[in-house]
Amino acid sequence: MAVESPRLLAFAGSLRRESFNRRLIPVLAEGARAAGAEVSLIDLRDYPLPVYDGDIEAAGMPEPVHRLQDLMSEHDGLLISTPEYNGSMPALVKNTLDWISRPTEAGPSGTTLFRGKVAGIVSASPGPLGGLRSLLVLRDALAKLGLVVVPQQIAVGLAAERLPETGLLADERMREGVHGVGAAVADLAARLRRQ
Repeated sequence: MAVESPRLLAFAGSLRRESFNRRLIPVLAEGARAAGAEVSLIDLRDYPLPVYDGDIEAAGMPEPVHRLQDLMSEHDGLLISTPEYNGSMPALVKNTLDWISRPTEAGPSGTTLFRGKVAGIVSASPGPLGGLRSLLVLRDALAKLGLVVVPQQIAVGLAAERLPETGLLADERMREGVHGVGAAVADLAARLRRQ
């Protein structure tokens, strides 16, 4: 019996329209698709969330949280392109993960939505390090939620030159590296599906 292609949920951790990470996430998705995955690329602008507050949660979970949790439950992993803000991942990414991990009607903890799933992370920045420090923090946060984060990662520095437009990474070596991250997630997710 044929195993379905792995399904991956992809997003950029920035709301800015001209964000380098919004330009980079389609490149990561392209690598995963080339390796056989189905990728759902979403825009976090479509899922507006307040800063996590237990009082808001107690009064009733915001509707975008339910939509994001449903999406997470339907996918085998995550692809994230994150900026670096002050040496860490942006509040948008942390807040999104915090809300998704809240308890759901299906179980005692939303973290069950992440367990056994795969993640791939990349970053882009106008600086020479490309947001590398944000990847260290994000990798740790995802692992604590139960995701298996592939060891491959790419930080695209000097992004103003290397990412002139959405989906176009001019540096061939870096493009192959970003594609490799997407492919590694697709391959591992497919292997886990077969088990």
